[in-house]
Amino acid sequence: MKSSSKRTIDNYFDQYAQNHQHPTNKLIHWLCVPLITFSLLGLVWAIPFPQLSFLGKYNGFVNWASFLIAFLVYYYYRLSPVLSYAMLMVVFVFSAMIVALEKAERYVSWPAMWQVCLLIFVLAWIGQFVGHKIEGKKPSFLDDLRFLLVGPVWLLHFIFKKMNIPY
Repeated sequence: MKSSSKRTIDNYFDQYAQNHQHPTNKLIHWLCVPLITFSLLGLVWAIPFPQLSFLGKYNGFVNWASFLIAFLVYYYYRLSPVLSYAMLMVVFVFSAMIVALEKAERYVSWPAMWQVCLLIFVLAWIGQFVGHKIEGKKPSFLDDLRFLLVGPVWLLHFIFKKMNIPY
């Protein structure tokens, strides 16, 4: 039930929290949600992107993940500008880690970035489902796919609350 006095983001957080009460499930989410977000970004990053002549020397700086990032930041901005900025900073860190994985693949015979991300993605989702088994409740996104996007900012909002920063 939505309350007219609450913002949409707060209603989402309240609904999301209903399926995330068990301390072990919460801990698993603190580990797995960032890993899923990172690995999904890496998997989308790895999809081949056409070379665009008008980009010149900046080819390679735009990829499919650029569009995903733009969509996510816009979606989060509509819910909470402050949390969208924080999420953008998280995405910058994740992007740097993805670039580091690409360099490791090239220079030190590390597995391909997409393979590392795929492994992380699968293991993190297994962790999520284990957490929900412990919780005894199904994941929120099974009722509403928007909760796949709410999870990462749900975690950030706890950090903002702890630091008394309005979001």
